[in-house]
Amino acid sequence: METKDQVLDTMRKAGEPLNAGKIAELSGLDRKDVDKAMKALKEEGAIVSPKRCYWEPAK
Repeated sequence: METKDQVLDTMRKAGEPLNAGKIAELSGLDRKDVDKAMKALKEEGAIVSPKRCYWEPAK
């Protein structure tokens, strides 16, 4: 599974907006990998930020 897919999967399972540190903790991925994946997901419009520094999958 690609890192971006793991990040999205972790966000969906959590059911609430998460920050990068929490995603790394829950998924077991390295924080730097999570940051890179989130940057790509933001550019694709796959994740949105309902509040500062917290992200969730786009509807």
